[in-house]
Amino acid sequence: MRSLLWVLALGVLPPACYHPIEAQTAPAGARPAWAFLAPDKEQPAVAEEKAPIRIPGSSKSYTAAEIDNLANPPDWFPDEHGPLPKVVQGGSGSTALACGACHLMSGQGHPESADLAGMPVEYLVRQMADFRNGTRIDPARMNAIAKVTSDEDVRKAAEWFAALKPTVWVKVMESGALPKSYVSTKGRMRLPMPGGGTEPLGKRIIELPQDPARATSRDPHSGFIAYVPPGSIAKGESLVKNGGAGKTIACTICHGDNLKGLGDVPRIAGLHPIYIVRQLYSFQGNDYSGTSAALMKKVVAKLTEDDMIAIAAYAASLAP
Repeated sequence: MRSLLWVLALGVLPPACYHPIEAQTAPAGARPAWAFLAPDKEQPAVAEEKAPIRIPGSSKSYTAAEIDNLANPPDWFPDEHGPLPKVVQGGSGSTALACGACHLMSGQGHPESADLAGMPVEYLVRQMADFRNGTRIDPARMNAIAKVTSDEDVRKAAEWFAALKPTVWVKVMESGALPKSYVSTKGRMRLPMPGGGTEPLGKRIIELPQDPARATSRDPHSGFIAYVPPGSIAKGESLVKNGGAGKTIACTICHGDNLKGLGDVPRIAGLHPIYIVRQLYSFQGNDYSGTSAALMKKVVAKLTEDDMIAIAAYAASLAP
């Protein structure tokens, strides 16, 4: 089986009911549920769309079942890219999961996966090797996928995503409150509650789609809003540029002045901020011990959850 949901999706916690107001701060040393998304046990009633679905600007239409087919995901704008590698596109009758299902044909993906657009080829290949040999842990998905994916398919996918130009995909907004939300069983995406309402943000980062219907339809033109605590962007800028008076080192040393990457060091500018937090936690813990992690262990050792939130908020606010 040749499966690829692909490289940068970190492991998730087992499904658990998430109570947002009660869980605004994770216990010391625990991974925050708001970053490591798992579907809520209690799901709101949402009507299933039976008619063919369309999105703005596309001549295509797909049924809900076709959109949810991870082996043959929708390609809403085929004229915007060249021929897709089979491993990215999937196809009719395939049992293998396609890269484009989670990371979209634009490569920029959803908060529960990752943004791969424009990442260095060798960096992406190295991540897949780390998943395969177990030095990067994702028991939910990527370790098993890596073991059955050929080197040829890994490189084809890496070259495809590396050639894509990232766009502004996440709008970072400082706020003390945000719409009430839940994590859906469909794809582990966080969505606003159908009944509306607001709740305190607390010490979290919450990403919601700008247009839930378009996001769940895998529209590569409809991005996300990241709600971050007030003051976190400025705090993050100080940590990123100055290292926080010895707490860490300046991120710009390795990731470049604008955090757009340097050599085979990946960009972090414009990424999903909860993905950045997941990475920092994994570097700090035992989920990641590959070559990249070895370089990051001391860098992240003293970071608190608030520091990670700030760094992620600032990096995500930059143009990719």
